[in-house]
Amino acid sequence: MTTDPRALLEAYYTAFNAGETGKMVGLVTDDVVHDVNQGERRTGKEDFWAFNLLMSKSYKERLSDIYLMISRDGTRGAAEFIVHGTYLETAEGLPKATGQTYTLPAGTFFEFRDGKISRITTYYNLNDWIAQVSA
Repeated sequence: MTTDPRALLEAYYTAFNAGETGKMVGLVTDDVVHDVNQGERRTGKEDFWAFNLLMSKSYKERLSDIYLMISRDGTRGAAEFIVHGTYLETAEGLPKATGQTYTLPAGTFFEFRDGKISRITTYYNLNDWIAQVSA
C-alpha cells in the first residue's frame, strides 16, 4: 500500500473507471466516512461497499478530465472531474430510468490516514442531473 496521497487517488479513480468496487474498498480505512451531497452519511467499509453496489445497479459511469490536488501536509486531497454516465435502473425518488445519458461536472474532497482514504465527500449539481435525465 502506498502512502503517497496522489498515487492513492490515482488508484482510486482507476478502480472507479474499471468498475472494480473491491479495489476501491481496499483503498479506504475501516471507518471511512462517505458523504454525497443530498444523501445520507455512510460510515465504514461495509456501508461504502453497499453504496457502490447500489450505484452500479442504477448507473454506469466513467470519469474524465480528472484533476487531483493534494494539501502540502498530505492529509487532504481533492479531485475535479467530468462524469459521463448512463442511467440504467430507476433510483428511489428520482426520475424513471430509460437508459438516458448525462455529462456532469463533479468534485470530491478526501482525507488520508495511515496510507488510506479516511473520508470521501462528493459534490455535484443534482438539479442539473435531473434536468438531463428528464429531457
